Amino acid sequence: MQNHYEKNLVINNRELVYKGIFRADELFSTINRALEQRGYTKREKKTEETVTEAGRRTYVELRPFKVINNYAELLIKIKITLDNITETVEEFNNEKRKFQKGDVQMYIDAWLLTDYQSRWGMKPFVWFMKGVINKFVYRWPQEAGFPGQLSEDTAYVYAQIKRILNSYKFDVGKVIREEDVRQQIAEDIQKSE
Repeated sequence: MQNHYEKNLVINNRELVYKGIFRADELFSTINRALEQRGYTKREKKTEETVTEAGRRTYVELRPFKVINNYAELLIKIKITLDNITETVEEFNNEKRKFQKGDVQMYIDAWLLTDYQSRWGMKPFVWFMKGVINKFVYRWPQEAGFPGQLSEDTAYVYAQIKRILNSYKFDVGKVIREEDVRQQIAEDIQKSE
């Protein structure tokens, strides 16, 4: 990846917090699949793992990117912290499955990176005027859709992560569904009659 002269933060610290059981391998494969579906090249910036008495702590920082053209690139920065992770076995559909239990914290930033070094815009006055016009008057068609595309891609990845984490609550029956409550109330009414 090259140096970029303009870095525009489109989404800042979108947070996702989850406590409970999950499978780390499914979580990371969901993230990878969502990024591949949107055309991003995966890149892992940092991975740390610490073992404590309370459990394992893992920190992973991903920086997937998508090259739009010679001058623009989309970057999603995903910081994942898995804290107090312990192994647990839960029963699901009459079979025992191995899960991890702990806290998941995720922060997602989305950056639009542009580099117009070799273009006409490097002259200071023209660069300034282009910036003012871009900000307040007219957005050049070449770069008008980039923030929207980046927001859509980030929202898609966020939704996929949230969907997989919420599915674990239903898998092991930790969340009471509305249909189950209605059925239980109907049974109680029939018993009392």
